Amino acid sequence: MSTEAAIADLDQGQPADRKVVVGAEPGSSSVRIAVAYHSGQGHTARQAAAVAAGASAVPGAAADLVSLDELTEETWDRLAAADAIIFGAPTYMGSPSAVFKAFAEASVRVWAADLGWRDKFAAGFTNSKAMAGDKLNSLVDFAVLAAQHGMIWVGLDLYPGWAESTASIEDLNRLGSWLGATAQSDADLSAEKAPPETDLRTAAYLGERVAKITLRHQRGSLAA
Repeated sequence: MSTEAAIADLDQGQPADRKVVVGAEPGSSSVRIAVAYHSGQGHTARQAAAVAAGASAVPGAAADLVSLDELTEETWDRLAAADAIIFGAPTYMGSPSAVFKAFAEASVRVWAADLGWRDKFAAGFTNSKAMAGDKLNSLVDFAVLAAQHGMIWVGLDLYPGWAESTASIEDLNRLGSWLGATAQSDADLSAEKAPPETDLRTAAYLGERVAKITLRHQRGSLAA
C-alpha cells in the first residue's frame, strides 16, 4: 500500500491512541516502528496516525501507536520491542507539552538500564497553531532526548516546499523543517479539519523514511 493510500484509509473518527497500525507482510523480515506521542486536542494525534500510516505502508514494517497519556508497564514494553521510536507532541509555549516532558524524564529508567534504547532509530514530529510557533525547539528537545539514550536520529530529506512564487501550499514540507516533521493547525479548527492534508502527507513521509532506513539497517546487520 502506498503512503497516500494509507493516509486515505485513516479512520478519522477513532482516537489514534486506540489503534495499532500493522503493515508487515506475513512471514517477512519485519521491523516495528513505535510512534510515541501526546496530543492535547487531537490535532497531534492525527499527525501521529499519519506517521504510523507512512511507516506501515512500507513492506516489511509495522507501526505501533503508543499514547503517552498514561505511562504503564505496557507502554515501556511496547517501546522496548520497537526497532525505532518516533517521538511526537504539540508545541506549547515553545517546547513540547508537559505530558511529553514527564515521559522524557521518566525514561531515565531505560537510560539507567544500560541505555536500553541504544542504537534504535529515532525521529520526531510536532504541531502548533502558529506557522513557526518555535516548533524547532520541540524537535531539538526530541533529538537531544534521543542522543542521551544513544539512539540514531533520522530527519527529513526533503527540499522546502511553498518556498517560491510558483510553489504551492500543498507541497510536502511546506513549513521547511529538516530535523523532523512539523504541522500547523488553526486554533479555531477541530482535529477533524486540522492539520491540513499537506502536513499529514509530510508526517507520513517521515514515517516511511524511518521504516525504510530501519529495514535497510536490519538487513545489513543480518547479512554481516
